[in-house]
Amino acid sequence: EVQLVESGGGLVQPGGSLRLSCAASGFTFDDYAIGWFRQAPGKEREGVSCISSRDASTYYADFVKGRFTISSDNAKNTVYLQLNSLKPEDTAIYYCAAGGWIPGTTPLQEEYDYWGQGTQVTVSS
Repeated sequence: EVQLVESGGGLVQPGGSLRLSCAASGFTFDDYAIGWFRQAPGKEREGVSCISSRDASTYYADFVKGRFTISSDNAKNTVYLQLNSLKPEDTAIYYCAAGGWIPGTTPLQEEYDYWGQGTQVTVSS
């Protein structure tokens, strides 16, 4: 059974930090890129960051550059997304996904085969 399980979301004040985790199982982790997407109510799902489990190539959306950091622990089949300097507009459900991201390109939802259920991030005072 393929599983992607997100954790680490919660309620945080503006300027605060969270670390999200995506634990993967049921597939060959090293054969996939892991991407983070987010979706706020009434908004389209958007790509946030992704990483290749094979060579650690990364992507960051412009709106998170300098604030978020993606990393991978292949031994644990886990990808992390460190969220710093959080803003209210970062409030969304954050999803991780496994797929065939092509390094150097913007990750697209249709490139991903497996999705987790999401973890809620709420940034509010």
